[in-house]
Amino acid sequence: MNAIPGINVSVPPSGPGCVECTQQDGWWYHLRRCAECGHIGCCDSSPGQHATRHEQQTGHPVIQSYEPGEDWFWNYADSSVFAGPALAPPEHHPDSQSVPGPANRVPPGWQEMLH
Repeated sequence: MNAIPGINVSVPPSGPGCVECTQQDGWWYHLRRCAECGHIGCCDSSPGQHATRHEQQTGHPVIQSYEPGEDWFWNYADSSVFAGPALAPPEHHPDSQSVPGPANRVPPGWQEMLH
């Protein structure tokens, strides 16, 4: 049983990058991790906005930043930021991974494509 609804501390992240962007040859600005199932999706500033789409499709209410140096959580249900428990490692994408990323897919003028 989870101490906080929507958070499962034992589930590892799905990988180093946005699942959908990786499958569709897309790119992301920042990454977010579903605290319930570990799905990695791109942030709402990214073209795909896959973290929010994941929440809309699954009803999983909580994400955590998947960026190095960030440990905040976001609850879609009440639009709140909060401090939460440590999730299963790794805590963020590889330090060597570019932001935005992946480096070989980020188009020229990417700043103009952010939301």
